[in-house]
Amino acid sequence: MIESLKQLLAYPHDNGFTTFVLGILFVLFVYHFLLYFQNRDKAYLFYSIYTFLIFINQTKFVLHGDDGSFIESYNSLMSNYHKPIVWVYNIFYFVFGFTFLNLKIYSKKWYNFIFRIVFILFFVSLSTTLIYIFTGNFNYINNVESVIIPSLYIFGIIAYYSLFSVKMPLRSYIIVGSFILYISSFTAEYLYSLEIFKDTNTTSSIFYIGVIIENIIFSLGLGHKQKMILQDKNESQERLIIQLKENEKLKNDIQLQLEKNVINLSKEAEIEKLQKIKAEYDKELAELKIASLRSQMNPHFIFNSLNAIKLYIIDNKQESAVYYLNKFSKLIRKILASTREKEITLAEEIETIKLYIDIENIRFNNEIEAIYTIDKTLNLDTIKIPALILQPFVENSIWHGLSLKKENKKLKLKISKKGQTHIKIEIEDNGIGREKSALIKKKKMYKKESIGINLTKERLSNFEKEYINNYTIKFKDLYNENNSPVGTNIIMNIPLL
Repeated sequence: MIESLKQLLAYPHDNGFTTFVLGILFVLFVYHFLLYFQNRDKAYLFYSIYTFLIFINQTKFVLHGDDGSFIESYNSLMSNYHKPIVWVYNIFYFVFGFTFLNLKIYSKKWYNFIFRIVFILFFVSLSTTLIYIFTGNFNYINNVESVIIPSLYIFGIIAYYSLFSVKMPLRSYIIVGSFILYISSFTAEYLYSLEIFKDTNTTSSIFYIGVIIENIIFSLGLGHKQKMILQDKNESQERLIIQLKENEKLKNDIQLQLEKNVINLSKEAEIEKLQKIKAEYDKELAELKIASLRSQMNPHFIFNSLNAIKLYIIDNKQESAVYYLNKFSKLIRKILASTREKEITLAEEIETIKLYIDIENIRFNNEIEAIYTIDKTLNLDTIKIPALILQPFVENSIWHGLSLKKENKKLKLKISKKGQTHIKIEIEDNGIGREKSALIKKKKMYKKESIGINLTKERLSNFEKEYINNYTIKFKDLYNENNSPVGTNIIMNIPLL
């Protein structure tokens, strides 16, 4: 048994072990490439590219041809570009891992840092390859390798640390899989550098074993992720089934009532007809009112955003102005898109609010610390709410609560699930409080009437007509132990059913 294992490790290219590994990699490449087109999840695309690059980089060990043949030319080409391909598939490895974990949602700081390093490494790899193509100087690749390989190991350690510092679902798959691949890759390189094994056969076997185990773990992780998505979908379907059953029961009750009053059928039919006409009229009126409210809110929203950006333009800070104008253009596109829809997803609303806060934060020199706490069990892409429903409350917190405070300005947005019937949204600031803000407003010569909150309540009233449950909004003044105001907390409960 031990001798067979030694033979397997010592001659992987001759005994079929390498071919077996390549077969697994090719199947994983094709399978996850097709899953990308089915689910449109970029994690599948990056994973398929990662496995494909390893596959083509190792095919030279199992393909054999005569001098001058196509296979011999292919093997020569793969040998020349072996090192750049290794660099690139390691880069795609990092891209896959953090795309799979949705790092951008849980830590924007780590996301920006890691993907900037990924871009730099990819740029260096691409530049090195192009220089080799035009000059044919392979020594240049060797020189770059002495820098990029240690950089990849160091970057791997930093990225590994981020997995422990940021709590993300499914991170255990990436931690275990990457640790196994890291150990096998490092062991193979270390043993070869010490010349314990004078050829690459045994070191390749060590690397192949790590690749197989790592790919099995990642495939399980992708399957687990797909299962979570399916569970969210099933929960939504179950809620829909419950709603349909309740609707069916209501329909049967109405039918029974109509049968009991068959004597007055003619009169009741006339009344029902009038009620139906009235209901259709009320529905049309409500839709027109929503469109009217949205048309009033959007210009108000845009004006406040432009006010924040114009300070950079006045001070001739061109780079900052261009940066925030780009954000503003994205915000405008989202607002214009919302005018075509009565409802948007909670994920889209959160992204819009984040853009709005970033733009409003300009005039505070980014002194406002925005803190987002979002329940990880929520499927933000399936929950529908009225467009721009949170903006008036966030605007009030900034303009009337935080703008009059000198330092330590914090704005918190917390989203969680309240039972099975509501989504709970909390907006909290540590500003001067509503009472003091009202006194300051009373002393002003020019008193601007705020209509945003009232418009929002009217929009929610129209929104809840299609649900069994009602919305609620509660304003809570926060005080410290000395009974001094320390901010405001707004709690919104929006119906799901």
